[in-house]
Amino acid sequence: MAQRHLFAAFDVSRQVFYRTPLSIGIVNLKPLLPGHVLIVPRRVVPRLADLEPSEVSDLFLAVQHVGKVLEEVYKVQAMTISLQDGAVAGQSVPHVHIHLIPRHSTDYDGNSDEIYPKLEESEAGLQTDLKTSDVPETDSDHSPPHKGKRRSGGPVDRAEDGDGVPRRRGMEVPKDADRRPRSMEEMEKEANWLSGFF
Repeated sequence: MAQRHLFAAFDVSRQVFYRTPLSIGIVNLKPLLPGHVLIVPRRVVPRLADLEPSEVSDLFLAVQHVGKVLEEVYKVQAMTISLQDGAVAGQSVPHVHIHLIPRHSTDYDGNSDEIYPKLEESEAGLQTDLKTSDVPETDSDHSPPHKGKRRSGGPVDRAEDGDGVPRRRGMEVPKDADRRPRSMEEMEKEANWLSGFF
């Protein structure tokens, strides 16, 4: 049986595209921009200070490596890397996670800092989005997962190269109304595609 990977109480095993001994990379349920992923420690802990030094090192080496690969894959000029450490900082899921977001100078009509309020809004709704998605949720005792409710949503305007993997079309930024929790099948397809670069 394959190893199960958790993001807090959610089984994200099918979203994993990158693995190290102590960290995983997962595709995002509701990405702000194409290529927006999360790097999380395998051990579920709420705060960065709760990690052992070896876990911190592994986590940030994973961020560095995945970031370099994403820059090539998505042909971007930079990365936004963000960690909200604690509820007051905007962390909504009690599991350390680092956002990696590939960036172009044309994102948000050239207003690069617009990503930060979008990230705060996204993080604030993440717990709810996870609970209403089809990402399996486990009980606190790590019993077998059960499915959350799937929230319906409209189509997302994404360019694809015939393989179903989202690409930037004319460097458009998705409208918030078009950002909906993706299905497990969409995330699994992206995770499988991204894993081929590692």
